[in-house]
Amino acid sequence: MSRIGRVERTTKETSVLVEIDLDGTGKVDVSTGVGFYDHMLDQLGRHGLFDLTVKTDGDLHIDSHHTIEDTALALGAAFKQALGDKVGIYRFGNCTVPLDESLAQVTVDLSGRPYLVHTEPENMAPMIGAYDTTMTRHILESFVAQAQIALHVHVPYGRNAHHIVECQFKALARALRYASERDPRAAGILPSTKGAL
Repeated sequence: MSRIGRVERTTKETSVLVEIDLDGTGKVDVSTGVGFYDHMLDQLGRHGLFDLTVKTDGDLHIDSHHTIEDTALALGAAFKQALGDKVGIYRFGNCTVPLDESLAQVTVDLSGRPYLVHTEPENMAPMIGAYDTTMTRHILESFVAQAQIALHVHVPYGRNAHHIVECQFKALARALRYASERDPRAAGILPSTKGAL
């Protein structure tokens, strides 16, 4: 059974198409108009081994906020759709990723309950190209709200803003990959004592 999610989201501010295959090979085709964000979504697909297509046309003449936010919302909804009934998955995943002087620790529970804990070093450079570094938390908030997962992201140290953000996306990709993979010992079993996720 294929695990593919496809979401189209259109508002007066953006037009977004996201398609994700959880059982892909890391093939990525992303275009949001925000170069660094494209780079981060590429990390998500490649390190998660998700086939990921993202096409966003947003009001970049204002700024990148709506484009980034609406893409994250659509991505979260597509991820939730692709998970389906969650029967036979591991459910939990974690990964720690270094990137030179920076380190990201990510833990995820595909719980059906949205919750985010996010910490990163203060006093980061405010911009990476056209990417506002305060948007990283907002991307995760938006993704979590639609994916309905519990996500803990902790960056205990780092100096370079590019590295701090990128290691978060790489660790997120791996944690989501591990959590969403099928557990051969749990075929046909929903990983919950409540009988619902």
